[in-house]
Amino acid sequence: MKEKLIQRYKRSERINHWIVAVCFVLLAISGLAFFYPAFFWLTGVFGTPQLARIIHPFVGVVMFIGFTVQFFRYWKYNFIDKEDIKWMKSVKTVLKGHETGDIGKYNGGQKGMFWLMTACMAVLLCTGFIAWRPYFAEMFPIPVIRLALLFHAWAALILIAGIIVHVYAAFWVKGTIRAMVEGVVTQNWAKKHHPRWYREMMAKNAEYERRKTGADKP
Repeated sequence: MKEKLIQRYKRSERINHWIVAVCFVLLAISGLAFFYPAFFWLTGVFGTPQLARIIHPFVGVVMFIGFTVQFFRYWKYNFIDKEDIKWMKSVKTVLKGHETGDIGKYNGGQKGMFWLMTACMAVLLCTGFIAWRPYFAEMFPIPVIRLALLFHAWAALILIAGIIVHVYAAFWVKGTIRAMVEGVVTQNWAKKHHPRWYREMMAKNAEYERRKTGADKP
């Protein structure tokens, strides 16, 4: 029996997501190399340590631009409501495979991750700008640059930890990876994990079919 599918992400959304993801991996690897001497060999991800220091901030700009596009696409779906609070309080039950609450397009965990990423990206952008040699660092005193580097490292470590949880959850909930690779999920998946979004999409699809067939015409 053929699976009944619902589109969750358009091609442009998936491309945007993977651009941000690839940039994040490159930045995380090179950033850890700069921060921890034991990982300095990881600067080879960009060829040489010198190239890594030059390219790192430019890749950061690309990631920030990509995330900004994502932010304006998804911010309206990420306001936390009472159903999300219910989901968060029942996270142990959710981990056992039993969903809780009338969840919309994103659950409480996904919304929390969205706002965590937003905060970390803002800090990384500002502090990265301050510490970026040879372009902008000369505009700031050394103590400010040192603080910027400290906050930059903190924000990066928090973001890395958050992304690890994000990736783990994506593999944990079967069907999630397919959504970002193929752009679709099954109706059963949507009904189980995001019931309110499922009803909205089914109503939208029904309306589209009604207009397509001209059923709304007198």
